[in-house]
Amino acid sequence: MPDKHGRLSGAAPILMAGLTRWLPGALGAAIAIALTGYATHLLMAGEPALPWLVASMGATSVLVFVVPASPLAQPWPVAGGHLLAAAMGLLAREAAAEQWVAAGLAVGLAISVMKLTRCLHPPAGGTALITAMAAPGSAAAGLGFLIEPMAVNIALLLLFGLAWHKLTGHSYPHRAMPVPAPAAWVGHIEDEDLDAVLSEWDEVLDVSRDDLLALLHATEARVLDRVKAASA
Repeated sequence: MPDKHGRLSGAAPILMAGLTRWLPGALGAAIAIALTGYATHLLMAGEPALPWLVASMGATSVLVFVVPASPLAQPWPVAGGHLLAAAMGLLAREAAAEQWVAAGLAVGLAISVMKLTRCLHPPAGGTALITAMAAPGSAAAGLGFLIEPMAVNIALLLLFGLAWHKLTGHSYPHRAMPVPAPAAWVGHIEDEDLDAVLSEWDEVLDVSRDDLLALLHATEARVLDRVKAASA
């Protein structure tokens, strides 16, 4: 509710701040998926039997448009992840007679190959299942699926992502904020300290190491400014 000065009070400002963070991404994803599907449909008009929009593109759009700073949402993980996962799905269906075995093998191979090639992209796990579990003779069961619609969908979605983030003033592909030169004080966190903790945690965090360093050093600088102001 507005206060006597007409300003929003309570949780309302927090809610509005949250909306301004994710609502543009939701709108961009909606437009991009619609245009990607429509453009792919036009490009493949001569082959009506082929699917024109891969389902896992929906999950990819969440990462690209809502969390574009995530290492998992960058162009190489998106393109490499989906294409390699689709290929692993095709390989798994040839290697395993039972569909449930092929499904597990496809996802395991997809994760392994994505990690080795530094293009981990979670939605690609769904892509691996699409090709591994496709009905015999269907479009998703053949190598042509990697080009149409897979590669076409990926290229269009990334192009729309680049355009949308440029329009809305975001960095995509993501560029980490420059790390400020930290003041020499006893509480300074060295880069090696962060690396050691990340190694101990052994977790995949949805933030890059460079962004973590920038955040830590910027916080250190703010603490130092506050201490100086308090002692002045």
